[in-house]
Amino acid sequence: MTENKVNFDGQVVIVTGAARGIGAATARLVAARGAKVFAFDINRDGLLELQKELSLADNQIGTLDIGDQDSITTTINAVAQSAGKIDALINTAGIVGPTNVKVENVSWPDFENTLRVNLFGTIWLTQAVIPYMKSAKYGRIAHVASIAGKEGNPGMSPYNVSKSGMIGFIKGVAKEIAPDGIVINALAPAVISTPMNADTSDETLKYMISRIPMGRVGQADEVAEILAFMGSSACSFTTGFTFDASGGRATY
Repeated sequence: MTENKVNFDGQVVIVTGAARGIGAATARLVAARGAKVFAFDINRDGLLELQKELSLADNQIGTLDIGDQDSITTTINAVAQSAGKIDALINTAGIVGPTNVKVENVSWPDFENTLRVNLFGTIWLTQAVIPYMKSAKYGRIAHVASIAGKEGNPGMSPYNVSKSGMIGFIKGVAKEIAPDGIVINALAPAVISTPMNADTSDETLKYMISRIPMGRVGQADEVAEILAFMGSSACSFTTGFTFDASGGRATY
């Protein structure tokens, strides 16, 4: 019988941004495929709902601000100590930052906060899990970037920089850790129907949808399917790559 490599039986999977949207959809999917999911988010109420839905133990959920390096280090170490290993990290956490704002009008605190959460958080999470994966000679790391990191969206300069930085970071790290059995990739969705986009201006949303040949926004479940593959043993010969979920906006 052919081995089902997208099965997560016996695997420990960390999902950040798990309280809603893409993160919640991904947590549900990998849990359904056998993973022991550790779900983290800054949204405690959403986590409690997910905990009830997936019957997670109290130590399988936790409040996490990925803009705080100490919080990340403490959280990742606690999972490793509790579960004994970390097979996969799927990071979906992030913020949009200012939208429909000309670059010269973006305040530095807003710019810096977007970078701290989206880019620095990605770096800190990766740094925290790599030692555990190296010791196991196995690991899968998947970060949600954005089509904005490839093509840019007007009026969203902090977001564009944070996501393009993420893609560049992943390309280099992939080459470092490939000999250790660790795969790291990014996923670049176009606009997805999630609560994260609730604060995006109508003008910006209309622009982004106008660039999608399918003429619609994506759904969280569609993105979760790709992330589940990226976090599984099936993703074994692709690293440093940026997958697309863009409805045809990006074909490269």
